[in-house]
Amino acid sequence: MQTISVQTTQNVFIQYPLASVGDRILAYILDRIILIAYIVAIVGLFINLDVELIWLWIISLAGPWLFYHLLFEIFMNGQSPGKRVMQIQVVRLDGTEATVGDYILRWAFSLIDFYMLSGALAVIVIATSGKGQRIGDMVAGTTVVKLIEQQQITAEKIFITPEQAYVPSFPQVTQLESRDIELIQRALDALAQFENEQPVILVTEKIKSMLGIQTSLPPDKFLYTVVKDYNHLAAR
Repeated sequence: MQTISVQTTQNVFIQYPLASVGDRILAYILDRIILIAYIVAIVGLFINLDVELIWLWIISLAGPWLFYHLLFEIFMNGQSPGKRVMQIQVVRLDGTEATVGDYILRWAFSLIDFYMLSGALAVIVIATSGKGQRIGDMVAGTTVVKLIEQQQITAEKIFITPEQAYVPSFPQVTQLESRDIELIQRALDALAQFENEQPVILVTEKIKSMLGIQTSLPPDKFLYTVVKDYNHLAAR
């Protein structure tokens, strides 16, 4: 599986699986099916109601067709219904959440990506860009990643609830913020999915320096312990 190295706000690089061209095409087709079904339903309704107001036809038909992807990505955190079904999502390359401005840029350049050469341009650019980016992604600094494996690892290995009798090893973890725990999660995901040890080592060094911790635990065991301690203390 092709991956991309994403730099987080803490200057640590984490690997993510890129959404394949096939995943993105299927998501696009699903979204088009939804749009076509909507258009057919609205046309049938307006004909039955004998609607003759041109402006109402234009707004009801052209509006959703033009702004479908933009609005869904803004309100569904980088996903359209098709993307959600395929479990793919728009993310920024710098590790921060995509902004409304980023989604607007992606949407504006979709006119070039999808309507020049009937979408062939978008497929070619995504396949050859090396970062899974179409032109709109390049302008916005975004790409599209696959979510399945990361969600499974998060649920099973990261956010486990420690037993009540658990005694934290590092009480200093209360100084951490949720974004620090998310960074640890990503580093552990990279190790579990791609056997990439570098993020775990870098994050371990940062956490030890932040909290003044000295320990002989291996980096991965240290980070798992930090997350478990944090969860236990945060739940009290």
